[in-house]
Amino acid sequence: MELSNSGPQARPSRRSARSVRSLTQLVLMLCLSQSCASLLHAQSVAITMDDLDVNADDTPLLSLEQRNAAILAALDRVQLKAIIFVCGTRVDSEIGRRHLDTWARAGHLIGNHSWTHPNFSAGGAEMFGDEVLRTEALLEELHGFTRMFRFPMLKEGRTAEQRDGMRDFLSSHGYRNGYVTIDTSDWAIDARLRRRLHADPTANLEPYRRFYLEHMWQRAQYYDGLAKKVLGRSPSHTLLVHHNLVSALFLPDLLHMFSSRGWTLIDAATAYKDPIFAAQPNILPAGESIVWALAKESQRFDKELRFPAEDGEYEDPRMDAVGL
Repeated sequence: MELSNSGPQARPSRRSARSVRSLTQLVLMLCLSQSCASLLHAQSVAITMDDLDVNADDTPLLSLEQRNAAILAALDRVQLKAIIFVCGTRVDSEIGRRHLDTWARAGHLIGNHSWTHPNFSAGGAEMFGDEVLRTEALLEELHGFTRMFRFPMLKEGRTAEQRDGMRDFLSSHGYRNGYVTIDTSDWAIDARLRRRLHADPTANLEPYRRFYLEHMWQRAQYYDGLAKKVLGRSPSHTLLVHHNLVSALFLPDLLHMFSSRGWTLIDAATAYKDPIFAAQPNILPAGESIVWALAKESQRFDKELRFPAEDGEYEDPRMDAVGL
């Protein structure tokens, strides 16, 4: 199903997600084909954003209105169309719909991120399906709504029953998985910065900017390198960022960093046409970055794969060491 930013999409006929699991092998074959091999060094990246939360506390630096405006302005400045995945309960209000409308009117895609942001591994497909459909009812009339679903925390189930049940559900309701290729912990840096600003509204932002950019670049290099080992090429990357203070402050720097280092900034709709996003890796627990999951499925890179792939526990000691 091709992505569109022209409004709600018609649902395809029901079919079993299990019938397409063999796509994983097909994806790997396509990615190793001559046409894909020619793209080995052609690095590209799209912005995929999670968690527009109109209930989030304002900071001493930027209000919700200012944060949202700054993020949209950064994308507009480079004429880039992102996708934002939202949780229903976080935008189910007049102010929430108003902020969603700013994204829709700017031409960005809007995806489904569940209703309450639960960890799917702790529940079942039936409960989680209700979360998806409740959020869909809130979003489906918006221009730019697309039936893509991103699992909260990228957790897709601890058991085969959970994983396959949810894959069947999403397929039968016309959804694609809004996979991340480059997973990050920008939320952990954001939490540190917010804490510092609440204690000292005049705190120097530069150390946080440097750490943020270093972290994002390091993660991009790791996942791109892993993709080349697994796929034989660099895919159209989907970078995980959040609708938070660090994005409002540093997204222009992040976009400039990628473009100045030879990466092409691409629209989210373009990125998700890459064949990697049709894969359904046969791993448990299921989830994490799609690159990580395919590497795990191959059973060739276990020493390179930490679990969970990205977590605050990895960045907290590093931030402690530099006084953030």
